[in-house]
Amino acid sequence: MPSAGSCMEFDHAHAAPLLPSRSVDGCPGCLLQQRVAARNGSPPAKELSFVALISLCSALPISSLFPFIYFMVEDFNIAKSDTMVATYAGYIGSAMMLGRFISSAFWGIVADQYGRKPVILIGTFSIIIFNALFGFCTNFWMALMARFLLGLCNGILGAMKAYSSEICSKENQASGVSMLTTTWAVGLILGPAIGGYLTQESLHNHKLKPKINVMDPSAYLEIEKLEDDTSVMSNLKIEKDPPLWKNISALTAMYIYCVWGLHSMAYSEMFSWWAVSSEHLGGLGFSTSQVADVLAIAGTIFFLFQLFLTPRLTKFFGALRMVQVPAALTIILTSLYPLFSKLDGVQLWCVLVLSQSLKLILSACVDVGSSLLINDSVTSRQRGLANGVSTSIMSLCKAFGPSIAGFIFSMGQVRIDASFLPGMWMVFGSVSILALVAAVPSFGHLSMKSLEK
Repeated sequence: MPSAGSCMEFDHAHAAPLLPSRSVDGCPGCLLQQRVAARNGSPPAKELSFVALISLCSALPISSLFPFIYFMVEDFNIAKSDTMVATYAGYIGSAMMLGRFISSAFWGIVADQYGRKPVILIGTFSIIIFNALFGFCTNFWMALMARFLLGLCNGILGAMKAYSSEICSKENQASGVSMLTTTWAVGLILGPAIGGYLTQESLHNHKLKPKINVMDPSAYLEIEKLEDDTSVMSNLKIEKDPPLWKNISALTAMYIYCVWGLHSMAYSEMFSWWAVSSEHLGGLGFSTSQVADVLAIAGTIFFLFQLFLTPRLTKFFGALRMVQVPAALTIILTSLYPLFSKLDGVQLWCVLVLSQSLKLILSACVDVGSSLLINDSVTSRQRGLANGVSTSIMSLCKAFGPSIAGFIFSMGQVRIDASFLPGMWMVFGSVSILALVAAVPSFGHLSMKSLEK
C-alpha cells in the first residue's frame, strides 16, 4: 500500500497546471507587471531614478534642522534657562516622528486601497509645504506644529517600500536596495550641510556652543525582495489574506525593525554626546567640528560600501542572515567603545572613524534584512499596511529614543565612579543590550527561518 507521502507526490505531479494570469483592463497593477516582464531582467532605470529622487527628498527634512535648531529655539525665547534649550529642541525633533507614528498605518491602508501614487504625491507636496512653513515659524508652537504636520501628512516611506518591491524583478532586488539606501545616506549627509551652510549668516551674532550633530543609521530604509504575486483576475475567486496581527512571521520582522530603530536612534544621540563630553566624565573632549569630521568621513565610507557591496552581501547572506550577523557584530563593537577614551592622537581618530563606519554599515545591513523579511512575510495586498504599521511603530520608537538616550547618558555621568558599570560602560552597555533585545527573535523564532531564501 503506498504511503501518504507518495500519494501526495503523485497527486502533485499529475495536478493540472495553474491557469496563466490574465491582465485586467485598466488595472494599474497588471500594467506594472507587464512592464516588469517586458524588461526581461534589465533594471528599471527610470523607476529607480524616481525612487532615488523621492528618497533623497524624504531624507533631507529629517536632518537639515540639526545645525540650527538649537539657535532657533534660543531665538523663540521659550526656554527659561540655557539648560532647557536642548529640551525644547528635542520636542521639535520628536514632533515629526510622532506625527508619522500616528498616520503611517492609515497611509499604508490608503496605498493598498487606492494605489501607491496618490500617497507618494501627497507626501511629496507635504514636504514642500510644511518644510517651507517651518522655516517661516516665529515661535516654538508654530515650529512644533509644522514638524508634526510634516510627519502626519507624509506617508511616503511605507508606500515607497511597497512600490520599490513591485517594480524590480528578483535579480534586480539587491541593486534596488543599494539605490534606495545610498540616496537616503546622501540625504542624511547633505541635510546638515545644507542647513548649516544656509543659516550661517543668520547665526553670526550667536556665540557658538556645543550642539548635538546626529546622523541616524536607522533611517536608511531599504527596498525589499519581490514576491511572485500574480495579477488580480476579475473572474477568479481570491483567497482572503489572514489578518496581519495573526501573521507571526510578519509581526516578528516588524518587531526587529522597530526595536532596531530605537537602538540606532539611541546610539546616534549617545555617540555625539560622548564625543563632545569632557574627558573626566569618560568622553573624548571633541569639538562639534571634530565630531562632524568623524561623521563625514564615516558617511563617505558608508556611501561607498552601500554603492558597491550591499547588493552582493544581500545575495550572499539572504534576508535572515543580514539581520543575525550584523546584529551580533554590533553587540561586540558597541561594548568596546568605552576603551576608546584611553587612546589619543592619530590612533584615536583612526579607531573612531573605523568603528563609526562599521557601525553605520552594520545598522544599515540590519535595516535591509528586516525590511526584506517584512515584505517577504506578506502578500502584495497587505504590503502597504505592513510597511505602514512598521513605519508607525518605528517612528514612535524614534520619538522616545532621544529621551531614553538622554536619561541613560545622564545616569552614566552620575555613576562615573561606580564599582559596577561605571560611566560610559553603562551607556554603551545599554546600547549593546538594545541591539540584543532587537535581534533575539531572529535567532529564536523558528518561523523566521522559513523566510530565508
